[in-house]
This record gives sequence, C-alpha cells and structure tokens, in this order.
Amino acid sequence: MSYPLTRVLTLLELLQANVRLTGTELAGRLDTDVRTVRRYIAHLRDLGIPVEAERGRHGGYRLARGYRMPPLVLSNDEALAVVLGLLAAERLGMGTAAPAGAGALVKIERVLPHTLREPLAAMRETLSFTADAVIGQAPGTGVLLALAQASRTRTTVGIRHRSWRDEDTERDIDPYGVVFHTGRWYVVGNDHLRDGLRTFRIDRIASVTPRAGHFTVPDGFDPAVHLTSTLAKGEYRWEVEVTVHGPLDEIARRLPRSVVTLTAQPTGVLVRGRAERLDGMAHMLASLEWPFTIHRPDELRHALQNLADQLAEAARRPSSP
Repeated sequence: MSYPLTRVLTLLELLQANVRLTGTELAGRLDTDVRTVRRYIAHLRDLGIPVEAERGRHGGYRLARGYRMPPLVLSNDEALAVVLGLLAAERLGMGTAAPAGAGALVKIERVLPHTLREPLAAMRETLSFTADAVIGQAPGTGVLLALAQASRTRTTVGIRHRSWRDEDTERDIDPYGVVFHTGRWYVVGNDHLRDGLRTFRIDRIASVTPRAGHFTVPDGFDPAVHLTSTLAKGEYRWEVEVTVHGPLDEIARRLPRSVVTLTAQPTGVLVRGRAERLDGMAHMLASLEWPFTIHRPDELRHALQNLADQLAEAARRPSSP
C-alpha cells in the first residue's frame, strides 16, 4: 500500500515539534480522519521511527523520549551548492511537483545554523539570471524515479502513455536513459510495441510498472544525442538544407542541436533541419557571421528577402524628434 509521502513527512514534523498530539488533533492538521492517521503512524513505525501511543484522557501520540531526527550538518560550500542547485532547477524548469523546490529550500534554511541561514537567504533573494526562466512540463515524481531506476538496473517496464493526439496506449519499453531538454523530461529506449527506438515525454506517462525482463543498451548509444537528433527531424512543414561556409565547432555553438543536424563538408557545414515557419529559420541564419548557400526550399530565399526588406526599412526610418 502506498502513502502520500508529503502527509507522512508532515506528520513526522508535527510529532517532532509537539510533546503530544491526539489522533483527532493530527487528523485536523493533516486534513484527514483518525483512521488514516493510524495508518500513517504505522508507516512511520515500519520505517524504524519510534512513535509511542498513550491511551486515556490525556493520551495521544509522541516520539519516544530522547529521539530526535539527526540535524542537517552542511559546510558553507555544501549548503551553497544545495541552494544554488534548487534555484537553478527551478529556473531551468527541471522541477517535478511545483511546491517541492520551495518546500525543500524552507526546510533546509530552517535547520541550518543562523550563520549559514542568513547569507543563503540573501543569496536566494538577490540572485539574478541572464537567461529567461523556462516553464517546464513537470512529470510525476514517482514516474520519473521509476524510469531512472529501471534505466540503471536495465529492467523492462510497462508504461501507460498519452500521445500529443490524446491517444492512450499501454506498452513495454527498455529505458536506455532519462534526458532533460529545454524544460521537458524524456525517456529514450526500445519500444516493444513498435519494435524500435522511441522517445517519450515523461509528463505524458501516467504510470510505470516493472516487468520481469532485462535488456542491454547498445554499445556507444547516447540518449541525449539520440533525443536531439530525433527532435531535429520532427514532422514539420518545411525541410531545410543550407551550407554554412564556416568552422564546424563555431557553428555548432551557435545553432541548437534540437533544431538542426550538422555535417562537415569540404566547402563548409551542411545544415539540415525542419521548420513549421521559415521566418524563424531566416532569423537564425541571418544571425550567423558566415556566408551561406541555400539548397532548399526556394521559399527560404523569399523569407530572407522579407527579413532584409524589414531591416532596410528600419535603417531608413527617421528617428523621432
């Protein structure tokens, strides 16, 4: 039987903060009933936490005398690393349940000594980012952890997945790896239903069930490389091929691999990609410092000409008095 982890942990904090609480008081604090509180208490005991029950008029629940959860002891560098990690995860859209990061920060700051708490709070309140925050698609915590564990142990799992067309399917997959990319979590692996490599957004996976089978990841397989290559070849209206006459390593730093694939050639770098609209591709190419040659489609030339006309018009526009 599974238990709401947040409520069980809240119950533990209530017991640590109070000498004694009745079942009715705990039920009120947790917004549940006394019978459920008893199940949460039993779960804490199964975890080895000594919760005592006292009967009678003044009875209730309490932690065993002298028992306290061990304090969180972190050095300045360790505490800063944890706080920065939580802030960065929120900024990058890497979080799972929305309040989890904020709750973790509050708990960490509460148990740290004052000499560490105040500087870290100042860091949290004054830190600025040059990059815009990413609005992530948060997956279920249990689903994400189950996929990571299955990938580590090379265990086949069954998933319930909803496609972007809102079609629900159940299938078995061999999860080769979990990848975070631009605000979304993905799992890459062998799909038994389609008998081939597939990529699934984890926020669209409703459940994960372990299977008896095991698998082996192909030698040299890189889930992140496969993901970015797959996204670059997505189903879009236009197929684009352009040779950029510049160095591969510099071009690779300027063009996102989620949008294009790059192939070194004697005359430069062949850039292949797909786009729903060509004006965005025109802006991307115009931002490069190297000349380029368009192979297809011809409509991309018109998009570039439109962009050039807009820029020329802006250059001729007189300034306001």
